[in-house]
Parts: sequence; C-alpha cells; structure tokens
Amino acid sequence: MDARRFRIRRSAAALTAFLCGLGLLLAACSSSSTGTREKEGSTTRAAAPKAVRAVDDLQDGYLEVIKDVLPSVVQIRGRRDLGSGVVYDDEGHIVTNAHVVGGEKTFRVTTANSEDELTADLVSSYPQQDLAVIKLDSPPKGLRAARFGDSSKVEVGQIVLAMGSPLGLSSSVTQGIVSATGRTVTEDGRDGGGTGATIANMVQTSAAINPGNSGGALVNLDSEVIGVPTLAAVDPSVGEAAPGIGFAIPASTVRTIAGQIIEHGRVVDSGRAALGIVGRTVVNDEYRAAGVAVVSVQEGGAADRAGLRRGDIITRLGDTDITTITSLAEALAGEKPGDETTVTYTRNGSRKTVDVTLGEQ
Repeated sequence: MDARRFRIRRSAAALTAFLCGLGLLLAACSSSSTGTREKEGSTTRAAAPKAVRAVDDLQDGYLEVIKDVLPSVVQIRGRRDLGSGVVYDDEGHIVTNAHVVGGEKTFRVTTANSEDELTADLVSSYPQQDLAVIKLDSPPKGLRAARFGDSSKVEVGQIVLAMGSPLGLSSSVTQGIVSATGRTVTEDGRDGGGTGATIANMVQTSAAINPGNSGGALVNLDSEVIGVPTLAAVDPSVGEAAPGIGFAIPASTVRTIAGQIIEHGRVVDSGRAALGIVGRTVVNDEYRAAGVAVVSVQEGGAADRAGLRRGDIITRLGDTDITTITSLAEALAGEKPGDETTVTYTRNGSRKTVDVTLGEQ
C-alpha cells in the first residue's frame, strides 16, 4: 500500500468501524442495548471453546498419525546418496525411489525408533517408474509395515503429512494438502538427482519435500500412505526448488511395482505404453524443438509393426503435438499398452500418418 495514500481518520465513528472490522472478541461493536451486547458476548465466549476443541482434535489427529506411521519410515544410506524408505511388509522389504538406490547394491538402514544401523540388499530397481525395493538382512523384532491407501480416493484439499529424512534429519514430518492429482511429471536425469523418468498420475502436494525426503511417505489423516514423495518442482527462472510444489508417486503404482519386484524379482508387467523406438529431439531452422527423430526401431515393437523407420521425425501422437523426447514420453504416459492411436511423422520432407497399436515398455 502507498503510505502517502493511507490516512487515518481520527473520528470516533471511523475508529469504531475499524475495531468492528477487526472482529474484536472483547466487546461487540454495536450501538444496541447493554443486554444485547451481553448476549452477543456470551455467544462469542461459548463459540470459543468449540474452536479450541477443534484445534485440539486436529492436533491429536496429527499426533496419532505420526505415532502410527513414522515407525514404518526409515532412513537409507548408500556410499554417496541418502534418502528415505517405507517398510512394505513384515519380511523386511522396503520400498523407496530408484534414484535413492542409484547403482548401489548394499545399504545401511536406520529405523525411526532406533539409532542402530541395519544392513539391506537391493532386490530390484525400476528406474522407468523411479521405484525400487531393498530387503533388510535381519528384520528387527516389531518391524511395522505401513498401510497403503486407495489412490482413487485421494482428493484435492486433503490434509497430508510428508515423512522422511530431509537433509539427513531422520524422522522429520512436514504438513500440507493435496494440491492436485493426475499430474504427469518428468524428472531430471542423474545430474539433477532423478532417473529421467516420466511418471503419470502423480500426487501434487504443498507439504515440503526436500533432499532426503525421496522414498518416504505421504500420509493422509487415516494413517494411510497415499504416495511416495519423489521430487520437488524446480523454478526454471532461478534453477531452485519452487516452494510448496512437490510430487509423490501414487500408492496404487507403488503397490503394483513393489508387488511384482517382491514376487518375481523384477517388473514383469509395467502397464506403461511404448512405441519401441530410441529417439532424440530435433530442431528446426530457427533452432526450436520441432519433433523426435527415430534413431533406432525395436524389432517387432509397435513402431516396427506400423512401418516407422530410422530417420522418421515424429511430430504428433494422437491429438498431442510432439516437439521433444520429453513431450513424447509424457504423451505415452497417458496411454496403456494395447491402446490404438495415430503417429504423425515426416519422411524425406513428406508428412504422413499411420495407425499404431502401442506396446509395453
């Protein structure tokens, strides 16, 4: 506000109006009789305990959730990287992010209620979805598995808690809400701390997600893990994390991938659509991204069956314009294996369109 335009009117009427606007609880701002003021004051006093009780109930709810879930959230240390994980079952399986485990095979794990370091080995990593499972060599007595919720019931506005080890501070908790659902997000590559994966149906949250939170738990007030915090948005104008914008892999995806890794030792059914190509972004005469050039075609894959070949430049998938390899990955993230779509491409300067039945990544 411009201080030069702000003037305080010292009249009694203006001062009274100002106090009324503040909603002071000490006295009602009214010219009514004393009896009316007393009635309004008693109503305010009666309402105050209800508000206090509501706050106390919410705080008690937070404390109960933390008591229920935090023992299931662990800190994971490799030789170089540090992150978080969630106990998946009482056999000692722990789910985390693929970028937390990186290329390592053995880890040191600290649980929330102990300073003792446990050892764990990698079961399998699935970088395409940025998920991995490790297993404790000797699960301690009383190890508590987390309860994973139903992703279809996650709604914008729900209060959530993010639990993990940001910056190495184990058993930390932050609070926020679900800001959006169904986000498709592409991570940075290894230099940016991620796997470069494009992940669909992410849960967006305002709960703080800092380095070290990755692989932890995003929890609702029913003590259910609704997602695995994975990354924070980066403001491209400053190259730093954008406050209050973080993303978590939904619980349904976590259960699907972790369940397959535990049962089969690897992912056997990703549910991720694929064209079956290796591609790279190409630019036009103005040095602007203009499509994805096909570098190689997987034999027998979707692109091969549709007749695409090396040198073709893909510019559209279905109704989505394709300008970069990231935009192609994001378009495919919204599809399923077996879906039928069209691919628009150029070959030797001629524009063509072909029907494609998508394969599986």
